[in-house]
Amino acid sequence: MQASQRIKGVLGGGSDGWEVFTRARQMISAGTAVTELTIGEHDIGTAAPILQDMHRAAMGGHTGYAAVPGTHALRDAVAARFTAHTGVATRRENVMITPGGQSALFAAHTAVLDPGDTALYIDPYYATYPGTLRGVSATPVAVKAQAADAFQPRASDIAAKAVGAKSLLINSPNNPTGVVYSRETLEGIASVCRDHDLWLISDEVYDTQIWEGAHISPRALEGMAERTLVVGSMSKSHAMTGSRIGWIVAPEHIIEHLINLTTHTTYGVAGFIQDAALFALQQGAAFEAEIAEPFRRRRELAFGVLAKQNVVRAVPNGGAMYMMLDISATGLSGEAFANALLDEHHIAVMPGESFGDAAIGHLRVAMTIEDRAFEQALQTLCAFAARLA
Repeated sequence: MQASQRIKGVLGGGSDGWEVFTRARQMISAGTAVTELTIGEHDIGTAAPILQDMHRAAMGGHTGYAAVPGTHALRDAVAARFTAHTGVATRRENVMITPGGQSALFAAHTAVLDPGDTALYIDPYYATYPGTLRGVSATPVAVKAQAADAFQPRASDIAAKAVGAKSLLINSPNNPTGVVYSRETLEGIASVCRDHDLWLISDEVYDTQIWEGAHISPRALEGMAERTLVVGSMSKSHAMTGSRIGWIVAPEHIIEHLINLTTHTTYGVAGFIQDAALFALQQGAAFEAEIAEPFRRRRELAFGVLAKQNVVRAVPNGGAMYMMLDISATGLSGEAFANALLDEHHIAVMPGESFGDAAIGHLRVAMTIEDRAFEQALQTLCAFAARLA
Protein backbone atom coordinates (compact mmCIF):
# COMPACT_ATOMS: atom_id res chain seq x y z
CA MET A 1 0.00 0.00 0.00
CA GLN A 2 1.24 3.47 -0.89
CA ALA A 3 0.75 6.83 0.77
CA SER A 4 -1.08 9.45 -1.27
CA GLN A 5 0.80 11.48 -3.85
CA ARG A 6 -0.29 14.61 -2.04
CA ILE A 7 1.28 13.63 1.27
CA LYS A 8 4.42 12.30 -0.42
CA GLY A 9 4.72 15.54 -2.36
CA VAL A 10 4.61 17.99 0.56
CA LEU A 11 8.37 18.59 0.33
CA GLY A 12 8.31 18.62 -3.46
CA GLY A 13 11.12 16.07 -3.62
CA GLY A 14 13.56 18.47 -1.95
CA SER A 15 14.87 19.42 1.47
CA ASP A 16 12.77 20.59 4.40
CA GLY A 17 15.46 23.18 5.17
CA TRP A 18 16.10 22.01 8.72
CA GLU A 19 19.27 19.89 8.28
CA VAL A 20 21.61 22.15 10.27
CA PHE A 21 19.07 22.49 13.07
CA THR A 22 18.60 18.71 13.15
CA ARG A 23 22.34 18.07 13.20
CA ALA A 24 22.78 20.57 16.05
CA ARG A 25 20.10 18.80 18.07
CA GLN A 26 21.81 15.46 17.44
CA MET A 27 25.07 16.91 18.73
CA ILE A 28 23.32 18.17 21.86
CA SER A 29 21.76 14.74 22.41
CA ALA A 30 25.24 13.23 22.17
CA GLY A 31 26.49 15.54 24.92
CA THR A 32 28.07 18.37 22.91
CA ALA A 33 27.32 21.91 24.08
CA VAL A 34 25.88 23.88 21.14
CA THR A 35 24.85 27.54 21.04
CA GLU A 36 21.53 27.49 19.19
CA LEU A 37 20.58 30.53 17.13
CA THR A 38 18.22 28.56 14.91
CA ILE A 39 14.52 28.65 15.79
CA GLY A 40 12.20 31.42 16.92
CA GLU A 41 11.75 30.15 20.46
CA HIS A 42 11.88 32.73 23.25
CA ASP A 43 14.55 32.20 25.89
CA ILE A 44 11.89 32.94 28.49
CA GLY A 45 8.96 30.64 29.10
CA THR A 46 5.32 31.60 29.03
CA ALA A 47 4.78 34.13 31.82
CA ALA A 48 3.70 32.61 35.14
CA PRO A 49 0.44 34.62 35.39
CA ILE A 50 -0.68 33.22 32.02
CA LEU A 51 0.11 29.67 33.14
CA GLN A 52 -1.67 30.28 36.42
CA ASP A 53 -4.76 31.45 34.54
CA MET A 54 -4.54 28.41 32.29
CA HIS A 55 -4.40 26.20 35.39
CA ARG A 56 -7.33 28.06 36.94
CA ALA A 57 -9.40 27.56 33.78
CA ALA A 58 -8.54 23.88 33.57
CA MET A 59 -9.25 23.24 37.24
CA GLY A 60 -12.44 25.23 36.86
CA GLY A 61 -13.69 22.69 34.35
CA HIS A 62 -13.00 24.26 30.94
CA THR A 63 -11.53 20.97 29.70
CA GLY A 64 -14.38 19.66 27.56
CA TYR A 65 -15.19 20.50 23.97
CA ALA A 66 -14.88 24.24 23.42
CA ALA A 67 -16.77 26.24 20.80
CA VAL A 68 -15.33 25.25 17.41
CA PRO A 69 -14.72 28.77 16.05
CA GLY A 70 -13.40 29.89 19.45
CA THR A 71 -15.05 31.23 22.56
CA HIS A 72 -17.08 34.39 22.14
CA ALA A 73 -14.84 36.21 24.62
CA LEU A 74 -11.60 35.37 22.83
CA ARG A 75 -12.96 36.10 19.37
CA ASP A 76 -14.24 39.45 20.65
CA ALA A 77 -10.83 40.23 22.15
CA VAL A 78 -8.99 39.38 18.92
CA ALA A 79 -11.47 41.48 16.93
CA ALA A 80 -11.04 44.43 19.31
CA ARG A 81 -7.25 44.14 19.13
CA PHE A 82 -7.33 44.03 15.35
CA THR A 83 -9.65 47.03 15.18
CA ALA A 84 -7.39 49.00 17.52
CA HIS A 85 -4.20 48.09 15.63
CA THR A 86 -5.49 48.67 12.09
CA GLY A 87 -8.52 50.96 12.26
CA VAL A 88 -10.55 48.38 10.32
CA ALA A 89 -13.84 47.58 12.03
CA THR A 90 -13.61 43.89 12.94
CA ARG A 91 -16.24 41.77 14.63
CA ARG A 92 -16.38 38.35 16.21
CA GLU A 93 -17.81 37.03 12.95
CA ASN A 94 -14.51 37.94 11.22
CA VAL A 95 -12.43 35.80 13.59
CA MET A 96 -11.64 32.10 13.69
CA ILE A 97 -9.47 30.70 16.51
CA THR A 98 -6.96 28.06 15.34
CA PRO A 99 -4.38 25.68 16.87
CA GLY A 100 -1.50 28.07 16.16
CA GLY A 101 -0.37 30.10 13.17
CA GLN A 102 0.72 27.11 11.08
CA SER A 103 -2.76 25.61 11.29
CA ALA A 104 -4.16 29.00 10.32
CA LEU A 105 -1.94 29.13 7.22
CA PHE A 106 -3.14 25.71 6.10
CA ALA A 107 -6.79 26.53 6.77
CA ALA A 108 -6.60 29.93 5.06
CA HIS A 109 -5.22 28.44 1.86
CA THR A 110 -7.73 25.59 1.99
CA ALA A 111 -10.47 28.21 2.14
CA VAL A 112 -9.47 30.05 -1.03
CA LEU A 113 -7.70 27.51 -3.27
CA ASP A 114 -8.87 24.57 -5.33
CA PRO A 115 -6.55 21.69 -6.31
CA GLY A 116 -4.11 22.81 -8.97
CA ASP A 117 -4.59 26.55 -8.36
CA THR A 118 -1.44 28.65 -8.55
CA ALA A 119 -0.48 30.13 -5.19
CA LEU A 120 2.21 32.81 -5.09
CA TYR A 121 4.56 33.43 -2.15
CA ILE A 122 7.55 35.69 -1.57
CA ASP A 123 11.10 34.29 -1.49
CA PRO A 124 12.78 34.45 1.09
CA TYR A 125 10.02 32.62 2.94
CA TYR A 126 9.37 30.79 6.16
CA ALA A 127 10.43 27.20 5.56
CA THR A 128 6.92 25.67 5.76
CA TYR A 129 5.30 27.88 3.12
CA PRO A 130 5.88 25.78 -0.03
CA GLY A 131 4.93 22.57 1.78
CA THR A 132 1.76 24.18 3.11
CA LEU A 133 0.73 25.11 -0.42
CA ARG A 134 1.50 21.64 -1.75
CA GLY A 135 -0.41 20.18 1.19
CA VAL A 136 -3.61 21.87 0.01
CA SER A 137 -2.89 20.58 -3.54
CA ALA A 138 -2.00 24.02 -4.87
CA THR A 139 0.87 24.79 -7.23
CA PRO A 140 3.39 26.96 -5.33
CA VAL A 141 5.17 29.68 -7.32
CA ALA A 142 7.86 31.81 -5.69
CA VAL A 143 8.36 35.51 -6.39
CA LYS A 144 11.88 36.59 -5.51
CA ALA A 145 12.50 39.66 -3.41
CA GLN A 146 15.96 40.99 -4.16
CA ALA A 147 18.74 41.59 -1.65
CA ALA A 148 19.52 44.77 -3.61
CA ASP A 149 16.05 46.03 -2.65
CA ALA A 150 16.59 45.11 1.02
CA PHE A 151 14.18 42.23 0.33
CA GLN A 152 11.21 44.54 -0.22
CA PRO A 153 9.22 42.68 -2.94
CA ARG A 154 8.55 44.58 -6.15
CA ALA A 155 4.96 44.85 -7.35
CA SER A 156 6.15 44.42 -10.94
CA ASP A 157 7.76 41.07 -10.10
CA ILE A 158 4.56 39.85 -8.44
CA ALA A 159 2.44 41.07 -11.35
CA ALA A 160 4.67 39.19 -13.79
CA LYS A 161 3.65 35.90 -12.16
CA ALA A 162 0.09 36.82 -11.18
CA VAL A 163 -1.64 35.96 -14.45
CA GLY A 164 -3.77 32.91 -13.75
CA ALA A 165 -2.79 32.81 -10.06
CA LYS A 166 -5.38 32.63 -7.28
CA SER A 167 -3.58 33.81 -4.13
CA LEU A 168 -0.53 35.54 -2.73
CA LEU A 169 1.09 34.83 0.66
CA ILE A 170 3.13 37.58 2.32
CA ASN A 171 4.79 37.93 5.73
CA SER A 172 5.64 41.25 7.38
CA PRO A 173 7.53 41.64 9.65
CA ASN A 174 9.30 38.97 7.70
CA ASN A 175 10.75 35.67 8.75
CA PRO A 176 13.61 35.10 7.88
CA THR A 177 14.85 38.58 6.95
CA GLY A 178 13.35 40.74 9.71
CA VAL A 179 12.28 43.20 6.99
CA VAL A 180 9.15 45.25 7.63
CA TYR A 181 7.32 45.96 4.38
CA SER A 182 6.96 49.66 3.68
CA ARG A 183 3.66 51.35 2.87
CA GLU A 184 4.87 51.72 -0.71
CA THR A 185 5.58 47.98 -0.93
CA LEU A 186 2.19 47.06 0.54
CA GLU A 187 0.32 49.51 -1.67
CA GLY A 188 2.01 47.90 -4.66
CA ILE A 189 1.06 44.42 -3.44
CA ALA A 190 -2.53 45.54 -2.88
CA SER A 191 -2.70 47.00 -6.38
CA VAL A 192 -1.54 43.72 -7.94
CA CYS A 193 -4.08 41.77 -5.86
CA ARG A 194 -6.91 44.04 -7.02
CA ASP A 195 -5.79 44.08 -10.66
CA HIS A 196 -5.39 40.29 -10.85
CA ASP A 197 -8.21 39.33 -8.48
CA LEU A 198 -5.91 37.58 -6.01
CA TRP A 199 -6.71 36.49 -2.50
CA LEU A 200 -4.07 37.86 -0.13
CA ILE A 201 -2.99 35.79 2.87
CA SER A 202 -1.03 38.03 5.23
CA ASP A 203 1.04 36.29 7.91
CA GLU A 204 1.34 38.88 10.69
CA VAL A 205 2.54 36.78 13.62
CA TYR A 206 5.42 39.21 14.32
CA ASP A 207 3.23 42.32 14.40
CA THR A 208 4.34 43.26 17.95
CA GLN A 209 8.05 43.07 17.12
CA ILE A 210 8.65 46.35 15.30
CA TRP A 211 12.03 48.09 15.73
CA GLU A 212 11.82 50.65 12.93
CA GLY A 213 8.89 51.98 10.94
CA ALA A 214 5.36 50.74 11.52
CA HIS A 215 3.42 47.56 10.96
CA ILE A 216 0.70 48.03 8.33
CA SER A 217 -1.83 45.29 7.82
CA PRO A 218 -2.82 45.14 4.12
CA ARG A 219 -6.40 44.46 5.23
CA ALA A 220 -6.49 48.17 6.12
CA LEU A 221 -5.70 49.29 2.56
CA GLU A 222 -8.35 50.39 0.08
CA GLY A 223 -10.40 47.55 -1.35
CA MET A 224 -8.46 44.86 0.53
CA ALA A 225 -10.68 43.88 3.48
CA GLU A 226 -12.88 41.70 1.26
CA ARG A 227 -9.93 39.80 -0.28
CA THR A 228 -7.50 39.50 2.67
CA LEU A 229 -7.09 36.74 5.25
CA VAL A 230 -4.81 37.69 8.14
CA VAL A 231 -2.98 35.01 10.13
CA GLY A 232 -2.11 35.83 13.75
CA SER A 233 -0.76 33.96 16.73
CA MET A 234 -0.02 34.19 20.45
CA SER A 235 3.28 32.37 19.95
CA LYS A 236 5.59 35.32 19.29
CA SER A 237 3.66 38.20 20.85
CA HIS A 238 3.07 36.46 24.21
CA ALA A 239 5.75 33.71 24.30
CA MET A 240 3.05 31.02 24.08
CA THR A 241 4.65 28.88 21.37
CA GLY A 242 3.71 25.51 22.88
CA SER A 243 0.14 26.52 23.63
CA ARG A 244 -0.65 26.36 19.90
CA ILE A 245 -3.18 29.13 19.62
CA GLY A 246 -3.68 31.56 16.76
CA TRP A 247 -6.39 32.99 14.53
CA ILE A 248 -7.58 33.99 11.10
CA VAL A 249 -9.23 37.36 10.48
CA ALA A 250 -11.21 37.27 7.24
CA PRO A 251 -14.49 38.17 5.53
CA GLU A 252 -17.48 36.66 7.32
CA HIS A 253 -18.40 34.24 4.54
CA ILE A 254 -14.87 32.80 4.62
CA ILE A 255 -15.06 32.37 8.39
CA GLU A 256 -18.34 30.47 7.97
CA HIS A 257 -16.62 28.00 5.65
CA LEU A 258 -13.61 27.75 7.99
CA ILE A 259 -15.93 26.78 10.84
CA ASN A 260 -17.09 23.85 8.69
CA LEU A 261 -13.48 22.92 7.93
CA THR A 262 -12.52 23.04 11.61
CA THR A 263 -15.49 20.88 12.55
CA HIS A 264 -14.08 18.20 10.26
CA THR A 265 -10.39 18.59 11.17
CA THR A 266 -9.11 19.99 14.48
CA TYR A 267 -12.47 20.52 16.19
CA GLY A 268 -11.18 23.68 17.81
CA VAL A 269 -8.76 24.61 20.58
CA ALA A 270 -8.89 23.51 24.22
CA GLY A 271 -11.03 25.87 26.29
CA PHE A 272 -8.51 26.38 29.08
CA ILE A 273 -5.88 27.46 26.52
CA GLN A 274 -8.36 29.89 24.99
CA ASP A 275 -9.07 31.32 28.43
CA ALA A 276 -5.35 31.79 29.06
CA ALA A 277 -4.97 33.49 25.67
CA LEU A 278 -7.81 35.85 26.58
CA PHE A 279 -6.10 36.64 29.87
CA ALA A 280 -2.83 37.29 28.02
CA LEU A 281 -4.48 39.65 25.52
CA GLN A 282 -6.08 41.53 28.40
CA GLN A 283 -2.61 42.43 29.71
CA GLY A 284 -2.43 44.91 26.86
CA ALA A 285 0.29 46.49 24.73
CA ALA A 286 2.69 47.03 27.64
CA PHE A 287 2.95 43.30 28.22
CA GLU A 288 3.48 42.66 24.50
CA ALA A 289 6.28 45.26 24.50
CA GLU A 290 7.88 43.53 27.49
CA ILE A 291 7.95 40.21 25.60
CA ALA A 292 9.48 41.93 22.55
CA GLU A 293 12.08 44.02 24.39
CA PRO A 294 14.89 41.39 24.57
CA PHE A 295 14.96 41.18 20.77
CA ARG A 296 15.13 44.96 20.40
CA ARG A 297 18.04 45.00 22.86
CA ARG A 298 19.92 42.17 21.14
CA ARG A 299 19.46 43.80 17.76
CA GLU A 300 21.37 46.82 19.09
CA LEU A 301 24.06 44.54 20.51
CA ALA A 302 24.37 42.88 17.10
CA PHE A 303 24.78 46.20 15.32
CA GLY A 304 27.59 47.04 17.75
CA VAL A 305 29.40 43.81 16.91
CA LEU A 306 28.89 44.14 13.16
CA ALA A 307 30.14 47.75 13.14
CA LYS A 308 33.60 46.55 14.21
CA GLN A 309 34.20 44.44 11.08
CA ASN A 310 33.53 44.61 7.35
CA VAL A 311 32.96 41.04 6.18
CA VAL A 312 29.49 40.20 7.52
CA ARG A 313 26.69 42.62 6.57
CA ALA A 314 23.21 42.82 8.06
CA VAL A 315 20.02 43.05 6.05
CA PRO A 316 18.04 46.04 7.41
CA ASN A 317 15.77 44.30 9.92
CA GLY A 318 12.98 46.56 11.08
CA GLY A 319 11.20 43.82 13.03
CA ALA A 320 10.95 40.19 14.20
CA MET A 321 13.36 38.16 16.34
CA TYR A 322 15.85 37.43 13.57
CA MET A 323 18.77 38.99 11.76
CA MET A 324 19.62 38.05 8.18
CA LEU A 325 23.37 38.25 7.61
CA ASP A 326 25.11 38.43 4.24
CA ILE A 327 28.24 36.26 4.39
CA SER A 328 28.87 36.16 0.64
CA ALA A 329 32.26 37.85 1.13
CA THR A 330 33.52 34.54 2.56
CA GLY A 331 32.95 32.82 -0.77
CA LEU A 332 30.81 30.16 0.93
CA SER A 333 27.14 29.41 0.56
CA GLY A 334 25.00 29.88 3.64
CA GLU A 335 24.74 26.12 3.98
CA ALA A 336 28.49 25.54 3.80
CA PHE A 337 29.19 28.37 6.24
CA ALA A 338 26.54 27.19 8.73
CA ASN A 339 27.86 23.63 8.71
CA ALA A 340 31.46 24.77 9.12
CA LEU A 341 30.49 27.12 11.97
CA LEU A 342 28.69 24.28 13.71
CA ASP A 343 31.63 21.91 13.28
CA GLU A 344 34.35 24.32 14.39
CA HIS A 345 32.62 26.49 16.98
CA HIS A 346 29.46 24.57 17.92
CA ILE A 347 27.27 27.54 16.98
CA ALA A 348 24.08 26.67 15.06
CA VAL A 349 22.49 29.15 12.66
CA MET A 350 20.10 28.63 9.77
CA PRO A 351 21.47 28.79 6.20
CA GLY A 352 19.75 31.31 3.96
CA GLU A 353 19.12 28.48 1.50
CA SER A 354 16.63 27.02 4.00
CA PHE A 355 14.39 29.97 3.13
CA GLY A 356 14.68 30.10 -0.65
CA ASP A 357 17.00 30.93 -3.53
CA ALA A 358 16.84 34.67 -2.84
CA ALA A 359 18.70 34.14 0.45
CA ILE A 360 21.67 32.19 -0.95
CA GLY A 361 24.85 33.45 0.67
CA HIS A 362 23.01 34.57 3.81
CA LEU A 363 22.38 33.25 7.31
CA ARG A 364 19.38 33.66 9.57
CA VAL A 365 20.37 34.26 13.17
CA ALA A 366 17.69 34.00 15.85
CA MET A 367 18.18 36.52 18.68
CA THR A 368 16.90 34.03 21.20
CA ILE A 369 19.60 33.49 23.81
CA GLU A 370 20.80 35.58 26.75
CA ASP A 371 22.38 38.91 25.80
CA ARG A 372 26.02 38.22 26.61
CA ALA A 373 25.97 34.74 25.09
CA PHE A 374 24.33 36.17 21.96
CA GLU A 375 26.94 38.90 21.66
CA GLN A 376 29.81 36.42 22.11
CA ALA A 377 28.34 34.01 19.54
CA LEU A 378 28.03 36.81 17.00
CA GLN A 379 31.60 37.92 17.68
CA THR A 380 32.78 34.37 17.05
CA LEU A 381 30.73 34.16 13.85
CA CYS A 382 32.23 37.41 12.55
CA ALA A 383 35.77 36.35 13.42
CA PHE A 384 35.20 33.02 11.66
CA ALA A 385 33.88 34.85 8.58
CA ALA A 386 36.89 37.19 8.58
CA ARG A 387 39.27 34.23 8.66
CA LEU A 388 37.48 32.61 5.73
CA ALA A 389 37.44 35.85 3.73
